[in-house]
Amino acid sequence: MRPGRIAVGTRHAGKVAHLLLIEDDDAIAGALVDGLEREGFQVQRVGTATDALAAPIPDLVLLDLALPDLDGREVFRRLRARSPVPVIVATARDDELDRVLLLELGADDYIVKPFGFRELVARVRAVLRRAAVPAAPTERRVGDLAVDRRRRRVTVAGREVVLTPKEFDLLALLAEDPGAVVSREEILDRVWDPNWWGPTKTLDVHVGSLRRKLGDPRWITTVRGVGYRLEPPG
Repeated sequence: MRPGRIAVGTRHAGKVAHLLLIEDDDAIAGALVDGLEREGFQVQRVGTATDALAAPIPDLVLLDLALPDLDGREVFRRLRARSPVPVIVATARDDELDRVLLLELGADDYIVKPFGFRELVARVRAVLRRAAVPAAPTERRVGDLAVDRRRRRVTVAGREVVLTPKEFDLLALLAEDPGAVVSREEILDRVWDPNWWGPTKTLDVHVGSLRRKLGDPRWITTVRGVGYRLEPPG
Protein backbone atom coordinates (compact mmCIF):
# COMPACT_ATOMS: atom_id res chain seq x y z
CA MET A 1 0.00 0.00 0.00
CA ARG A 2 1.31 3.48 -0.81
CA PRO A 3 2.31 5.47 2.26
CA GLY A 4 -0.28 8.04 3.21
CA ARG A 5 -2.26 9.44 6.07
CA ILE A 6 -4.58 7.17 8.01
CA ALA A 7 -7.88 9.03 7.91
CA VAL A 8 -10.65 8.68 10.46
CA GLY A 9 -12.73 5.63 9.65
CA THR A 10 -10.05 3.69 7.75
CA ARG A 11 -9.40 1.35 10.64
CA HIS A 12 -11.69 -1.60 11.19
CA ALA A 13 -11.56 -3.92 14.21
CA GLY A 14 -8.15 -2.52 15.19
CA LYS A 15 -6.47 -2.75 11.76
CA VAL A 16 -6.32 -0.87 8.49
CA ALA A 17 -9.46 -1.72 6.55
CA HIS A 18 -8.93 -3.99 3.53
CA LEU A 19 -11.21 -3.23 0.58
CA LEU A 20 -11.84 -5.46 -2.43
CA LEU A 21 -12.64 -3.36 -5.51
CA ILE A 22 -14.37 -5.33 -8.28
CA GLU A 23 -14.22 -3.10 -11.36
CA ASP A 24 -13.34 -4.08 -14.95
CA ASP A 25 -12.66 -0.56 -16.27
CA ASP A 26 -8.91 0.06 -15.82
CA ALA A 27 -9.18 3.85 -15.89
CA ILE A 28 -11.92 3.97 -13.25
CA ALA A 29 -10.25 1.31 -11.12
CA GLY A 30 -6.87 3.03 -11.21
CA ALA A 31 -8.27 6.33 -10.03
CA LEU A 32 -10.30 4.68 -7.27
CA VAL A 33 -7.37 2.60 -6.00
CA ASP A 34 -5.11 5.66 -5.89
CA GLY A 35 -7.72 7.75 -4.10
CA LEU A 36 -8.72 5.09 -1.58
CA GLU A 37 -5.10 4.33 -0.74
CA ARG A 38 -4.46 8.03 -0.16
CA GLU A 39 -7.34 7.89 2.32
CA GLY A 40 -5.49 5.15 4.20
CA PHE A 41 -7.33 2.04 2.99
CA GLN A 42 -5.65 -1.12 1.79
CA VAL A 43 -7.13 -1.94 -1.62
CA GLN A 44 -7.08 -5.07 -3.77
CA ARG A 45 -8.52 -4.57 -7.25
CA VAL A 46 -9.83 -7.34 -9.52
CA GLY A 47 -11.53 -6.99 -12.88
CA THR A 48 -13.52 -10.20 -13.23
CA ALA A 49 -16.04 -12.22 -11.26
CA THR A 50 -13.69 -15.21 -11.33
CA ASP A 51 -10.91 -13.28 -9.62
CA ALA A 52 -13.36 -11.67 -7.20
CA LEU A 53 -14.71 -15.00 -6.00
CA ALA A 54 -11.17 -16.36 -5.59
CA ALA A 55 -9.93 -13.37 -3.56
CA PRO A 56 -9.49 -13.49 0.23
CA ILE A 57 -12.44 -12.17 2.24
CA PRO A 58 -11.86 -8.44 2.84
CA ASP A 59 -13.42 -6.02 5.34
CA LEU A 60 -15.63 -4.52 2.63
CA VAL A 61 -16.41 -5.13 -1.05
CA LEU A 62 -16.99 -2.43 -3.67
CA LEU A 63 -18.83 -4.24 -6.47
CA ASP A 64 -19.49 -2.91 -9.97
CA LEU A 65 -22.47 -4.80 -11.42
CA ALA A 66 -21.23 -4.56 -15.03
CA LEU A 67 -18.64 -7.37 -15.17
CA PRO A 68 -17.45 -9.15 -18.32
CA ASP A 69 -17.78 -12.78 -17.20
CA LEU A 70 -20.78 -12.93 -14.83
CA ASP A 71 -23.74 -10.76 -13.86
CA GLY A 72 -22.84 -8.63 -10.87
CA ARG A 73 -25.94 -9.67 -8.95
CA GLU A 74 -24.88 -13.30 -9.20
CA VAL A 75 -21.41 -12.32 -7.98
CA PHE A 76 -23.10 -10.61 -5.03
CA ARG A 77 -25.14 -13.74 -4.23
CA ARG A 78 -22.03 -15.93 -4.27
CA LEU A 79 -20.07 -13.48 -2.11
CA ARG A 80 -22.92 -13.39 0.38
CA ALA A 81 -23.06 -17.20 0.45
CA ARG A 82 -19.37 -17.25 1.45
CA SER A 83 -19.40 -14.51 4.07
CA PRO A 84 -21.46 -11.69 5.62
CA VAL A 85 -18.80 -9.23 4.37
CA PRO A 86 -20.33 -5.75 3.82
CA VAL A 87 -20.94 -4.93 0.15
CA ILE A 88 -21.44 -1.55 -1.53
CA VAL A 89 -22.77 -1.91 -5.07
CA ALA A 90 -21.88 0.57 -7.81
CA THR A 91 -24.39 0.64 -10.62
CA ALA A 92 -25.22 2.81 -13.61
CA ARG A 93 -28.78 1.53 -13.54
CA ASP A 94 -30.69 4.53 -12.23
CA ASP A 95 -33.81 2.47 -11.59
CA GLU A 96 -35.55 2.46 -8.21
CA LEU A 97 -36.82 -1.12 -8.46
CA ASP A 98 -33.32 -2.38 -9.23
CA ARG A 99 -31.90 -0.56 -6.22
CA VAL A 100 -34.63 -1.89 -3.91
CA LEU A 101 -33.92 -5.42 -5.20
CA LEU A 102 -30.22 -5.04 -4.39
CA LEU A 103 -31.01 -3.89 -0.86
CA GLU A 104 -33.53 -6.70 -0.38
CA LEU A 105 -30.86 -9.19 -1.47
CA GLY A 106 -28.70 -7.86 1.36
CA ALA A 107 -26.45 -5.16 -0.10
CA ASP A 108 -25.29 -2.79 2.65
CA ASP A 109 -25.43 0.27 0.41
CA TYR A 110 -25.33 1.32 -3.24
CA ILE A 111 -23.98 4.21 -5.23
CA VAL A 112 -25.12 5.24 -8.72
CA LYS A 113 -22.56 6.04 -11.43
CA PRO A 114 -21.27 8.62 -12.00
CA PHE A 115 -20.55 9.34 -8.35
CA GLY A 116 -18.30 11.71 -6.44
CA PHE A 117 -15.21 10.28 -4.76
CA ARG A 118 -15.95 12.01 -1.44
CA GLU A 119 -19.43 10.46 -1.41
CA LEU A 120 -17.94 7.01 -1.99
CA VAL A 121 -15.44 7.44 0.86
CA ALA A 122 -18.21 8.62 3.20
CA ARG A 123 -20.33 5.59 2.35
CA VAL A 124 -17.39 3.20 2.82
CA ARG A 125 -16.65 4.63 6.26
CA ALA A 126 -20.31 4.56 7.29
CA VAL A 127 -20.69 0.90 6.31
CA LEU A 128 -17.45 -0.04 8.08
CA ARG A 129 -18.65 1.70 11.25
CA ARG A 130 -21.93 -0.23 11.14
CA ALA A 131 -20.08 -3.50 10.56
CA ALA A 132 -17.73 -3.03 13.53
CA VAL A 133 -18.19 -5.60 16.30
CA PRO A 134 -19.78 -3.77 19.24
CA ALA A 135 -18.79 -3.99 22.88
CA ALA A 136 -20.82 -5.93 25.44
CA PRO A 137 -23.56 -6.94 25.76
CA THR A 138 -23.26 -9.21 22.76
CA GLU A 139 -26.61 -10.96 23.14
CA ARG A 140 -30.13 -9.66 23.67
CA ARG A 141 -33.07 -11.88 24.59
CA VAL A 142 -36.67 -10.96 23.94
CA GLY A 143 -38.93 -13.85 24.91
CA ASP A 144 -37.87 -16.82 22.77
CA LEU A 145 -35.82 -14.55 20.50
CA ALA A 146 -32.04 -14.31 20.97
CA VAL A 147 -29.94 -11.78 19.02
CA ASP A 148 -26.18 -12.35 19.30
CA ARG A 149 -24.33 -9.31 17.94
CA ARG A 150 -20.84 -10.80 18.26
CA ARG A 151 -21.65 -13.86 16.18
CA ARG A 152 -24.40 -12.09 14.19
CA ARG A 153 -26.66 -15.01 14.97
CA VAL A 154 -30.42 -15.05 15.62
CA THR A 155 -32.51 -17.86 17.08
CA VAL A 156 -36.21 -18.19 17.88
CA ALA A 157 -36.98 -20.93 20.42
CA GLY A 158 -33.62 -22.50 19.56
CA ARG A 159 -34.25 -22.43 15.79
CA GLU A 160 -31.60 -20.47 13.88
CA VAL A 161 -32.95 -17.75 11.62
CA VAL A 162 -30.80 -16.82 8.60
CA LEU A 163 -30.89 -13.06 7.95
CA THR A 164 -29.27 -10.71 5.48
CA PRO A 165 -26.83 -8.17 7.02
CA LYS A 166 -29.40 -5.36 6.84
CA GLU A 167 -32.14 -7.56 8.35
CA PHE A 168 -29.82 -8.45 11.23
CA ASP A 169 -28.86 -4.82 11.87
CA LEU A 170 -32.52 -3.80 11.84
CA LEU A 171 -33.52 -6.55 14.27
CA ALA A 172 -30.55 -5.84 16.56
CA LEU A 173 -31.55 -2.17 16.74
CA LEU A 174 -35.16 -3.01 17.66
CA ALA A 175 -33.88 -5.52 20.25
CA GLU A 176 -31.83 -2.85 22.05
CA ASP A 177 -34.98 -1.67 23.86
CA PRO A 178 -37.79 -4.23 23.48
CA GLY A 179 -41.25 -2.71 23.54
CA ALA A 180 -39.98 0.79 22.75
CA VAL A 181 -40.99 2.41 19.49
CA VAL A 182 -38.06 3.19 17.18
CA SER A 183 -38.86 5.87 14.62
CA ARG A 184 -38.40 5.30 10.91
CA GLU A 185 -35.93 8.19 10.83
CA GLU A 186 -33.73 6.64 13.54
CA ILE A 187 -33.80 3.25 11.83
CA LEU A 188 -32.76 4.75 8.48
CA ASP A 189 -30.02 6.79 10.19
CA ARG A 190 -28.55 3.89 12.16
CA VAL A 191 -29.13 0.88 9.90
CA TRP A 192 -28.66 2.58 6.55
CA ASP A 193 -26.94 5.97 6.62
CA PRO A 194 -27.47 9.41 8.24
CA ASN A 195 -27.44 10.84 4.71
CA TRP A 196 -29.71 8.15 3.26
CA TRP A 197 -31.52 9.43 0.18
CA GLY A 198 -32.85 6.19 -1.28
CA PRO A 199 -36.46 5.00 -1.23
CA THR A 200 -37.78 4.72 2.34
CA LYS A 201 -40.02 1.82 1.34
CA THR A 202 -36.92 -0.38 1.47
CA LEU A 203 -37.41 -0.27 5.27
CA ASP A 204 -40.92 -1.71 4.87
CA VAL A 205 -39.53 -4.43 2.60
CA HIS A 206 -36.98 -5.44 5.25
CA VAL A 207 -39.58 -5.40 8.05
CA GLY A 208 -41.86 -7.64 5.98
CA SER A 209 -39.02 -10.07 5.33
CA LEU A 210 -38.07 -10.13 9.03
CA ARG A 211 -41.64 -10.91 10.04
CA ARG A 212 -41.73 -13.87 7.66
CA LYS A 213 -38.39 -15.22 8.83
CA LEU A 214 -39.22 -14.88 12.53
CA GLY A 215 -42.31 -17.00 11.92
CA ASP A 216 -44.90 -14.65 13.40
CA PRO A 217 -45.70 -11.13 12.14
CA ARG A 218 -46.60 -10.07 15.69
CA TRP A 219 -42.91 -9.93 16.64
CA ILE A 220 -42.67 -6.50 14.96
CA THR A 221 -45.51 -4.05 15.48
CA THR A 222 -46.09 -1.08 13.19
CA VAL A 223 -46.88 2.16 15.00
CA ARG A 224 -48.52 4.10 12.20
CA GLY A 225 -46.85 7.36 11.35
CA VAL A 226 -44.01 6.75 13.82
CA GLY A 227 -42.03 3.53 13.41
CA TYR A 228 -41.74 -0.01 14.75
CA ARG A 229 -41.32 -1.89 18.02
CA LEU A 230 -40.17 -5.41 18.85
CA GLU A 231 -42.04 -7.51 21.42
CA PRO A 232 -42.89 -11.19 21.94
CA PRO A 233 -46.09 -12.32 20.20
CA GLY A 234 -49.01 -12.82 22.48
